[in-house]
Amino acid sequence: MDVRVGDILKMKKKHPCGSDSFSVLRVGMDFKIRCNGCGHEVMVPRVKVEKNIKRIEREENV
Repeated sequence: MDVRVGDILKMKKKHPCGSDSFSVLRVGMDFKIRCNGCGHEVMVPRVKVEKNIKRIEREENV
């Protein structure tokens, strides 16, 4: 799965604050993501993130 720093991930499950949108801060074996609702940052294993992604939103540079 092609996930890059700066992408917005729409997840299947919501964060406890109610938001299902996360910004990608770091990519590797683990992803560092920030909740776009409350700003909470977490490190999550790549496998768990990729399993729960519903949609990737990306700004394309033309």
